[in-house]
Amino acid sequence: MAPAKGASSEATSKVEASKDALSTVAHKAPITAQRKLPEDLDTKLPKAYMPRALVAPDTENMSGTWGHKHNDMSVLQQHAAFFDIDNDGIIYPWETFKGFRALGFNVVSSFIFTIILHAALSYSTLPTWLPSPMLPIHIQNIHRAKHGSDSGSYDTEGRFIPANLEIMFSKYAHEVPDKLTFRELWHMTQANSVAYDFFGWAASKLEWGVLYILAKDEQGFLSKEAVRRCFDGSLFEYCAKRRKGTVAKMA
Repeated sequence: MAPAKGASSEATSKVEASKDALSTVAHKAPITAQRKLPEDLDTKLPKAYMPRALVAPDTENMSGTWGHKHNDMSVLQQHAAFFDIDNDGIIYPWETFKGFRALGFNVVSSFIFTIILHAALSYSTLPTWLPSPMLPIHIQNIHRAKHGSDSGSYDTEGRFIPANLEIMFSKYAHEVPDKLTFRELWHMTQANSVAYDFFGWAASKLEWGVLYILAKDEQGFLSKEAVRRCFDGSLFEYCAKRRKGTVAKMA
């Protein structure tokens, strides 16, 4: 017995509605087609949209950076901890300066980056309302220094959201998969800009510009692996060791 015409039409409508519910492209918004999303992400990385507190995984490193110790710190705290040379939980300007020097930046750029970072981040991380003339950055409160117009790879508590790293490269890495050119990096920071967020615009450009200088390869690409390891701070450890000649080049 053939199904009723109305029932067949209703079934077709449900199938179309199901497709629409999962669609990542709206034809009247061409930008949604230009910046494609990784539609099969769940099959490559379980619960990719769940923020991770201790590790920074991606589809190739599901358990985060091999050999990197999290020390029960959030991923954002791990990112900052490289500059805490004496491991007391507080980063002072002279420690940040030494950290940049260990990464290979010259004296002038290290001094400038240090002044900018501590002037911008110190007060928001202090445990009191009173400012400190030493401009310390307290790692325990580093989540308070999260700014707007960023990639969204950290949540407001400093956990890492793997999906946003994958989305970043899916949207903007057009020339080479899983690698960003400087132009693509610039477009990414422009696209993430929130209206009238002047501090966020400047901070994002500075952070990604410094990362590009630090981790670009010989062809001028910034790899997803380098970006991922920047988020958990293991990139800084690697770069400092490589500068000393104690580790091999990152693949």
